[in-house]
Amino acid sequence: MTGRRVVITGIGAVTPIGAGVDGLWRGIRAERSAVRTVSRFDPEPFRSRCAGQVDDFDPVEFLGAKRSKRMDRCSQFALSASRMALEDSGIRLEAEDRDRTGALMGTALGGVALGELQHERYLTGGIRAVDPGVALTVFAGAASCNVAIEFGITGPNLTNGMSCASGAIAIGEAFRTIQRDEADLIFAGGSEAPLAPLTYGAFALIRAMSTRNDDPAGASRPFDVDRDGFVMAEGAAVLLLEERSRAIARGARVYAEVVGFGLSNDAYHMAAPLPGGGQAARAMAMALRAANIGPADVGYINAHGSSTPLNDPTETRAIRTVFGDRAGQVPISGTKGYYGHALGASGAIEAAICALASTHRWIPPTINLATADPACDLDYLPGTGRATDPEFILSNSFGFGGINAALVFRRAD
Repeated sequence: MTGRRVVITGIGAVTPIGAGVDGLWRGIRAERSAVRTVSRFDPEPFRSRCAGQVDDFDPVEFLGAKRSKRMDRCSQFALSASRMALEDSGIRLEAEDRDRTGALMGTALGGVALGELQHERYLTGGIRAVDPGVALTVFAGAASCNVAIEFGITGPNLTNGMSCASGAIAIGEAFRTIQRDEADLIFAGGSEAPLAPLTYGAFALIRAMSTRNDDPAGASRPFDVDRDGFVMAEGAAVLLLEERSRAIARGARVYAEVVGFGLSNDAYHMAAPLPGGGQAARAMAMALRAANIGPADVGYINAHGSSTPLNDPTETRAIRTVFGDRAGQVPISGTKGYYGHALGASGAIEAAICALASTHRWIPPTINLATADPACDLDYLPGTGRATDPEFILSNSFGFGGINAALVFRRAD
């Protein structure tokens, strides 16, 4: 490791299995899926009809009625999770240097669902029926901008749109920014709210999603021989990243330390991973090098595990490339069986899970893994979680367009 050290001192989450740091961890320990039949709209026209929905979220509770009305659901998620992370951290922003505080977010689709709704209003009621604020809510950067405006943050502000890896990339870039002494404190994570008919239907149209409609809770099944596609989900997670010495000086509780980040791209296909997983392996190897550790030091891998026919065996091959003969000895789990695939938010949700797993010395299982695909022959923790105390955790996030991101977390010392 070079440069300044970066720790996680706050966690906020809005997910199908629970909200807030405690709700997220309770959902993980429950070891059951929250995926069910879509109720947000009529899914009957589509081959796929299940999703990971956040049904008990009231943005007014976190933002008030006036603020909530001005934001799309993606920004509502992002800002609410940021508020939770701030409260969890114990930081008083009024005492902070706002020029040294940042907001880095990731989202694959941003406010596209609201744009879809407003287009329907335009078709039925003309231009006067359209919300005049739509232009300020549908652009992807609204997530980090709303966080910055809400908290008066004048430091680094960025939302990346690198598909399903964007939440992990936001955390990785925030880590690098603090490491380089360009900020002291950053809200970093991902948010996604894609559950609208056209957006959902577009992924159903390309046959990317599971059609296990008679068993929604079993539809997302990473590494299982009977997996048939990912399950779309919504949600958000935000981590409060902080320079380590100042966190210790203020007596902060530290969940884990961010020590490595790797980023590569396949340059191969918009939807299919590069056969063999060479670039995914390179992202992992880069993250380990940045952390100044080797494969033998990693005690748990949180896999991307999208539950798609191509991704899961490709990730398995990539892990084998990096870990060699030790690949079968490292416990690995894909947690999307719990909540589905929240696209740009997934990497951030999984980073939060890794930090909590490090804190609680317990790693989650791959639920719905009944019969492993012979091409996915590593220790993917079927059935139940495991009490363990890994010093280093690796988390993978791969996305459409061939984006590969990997993060390494170290147990708090």
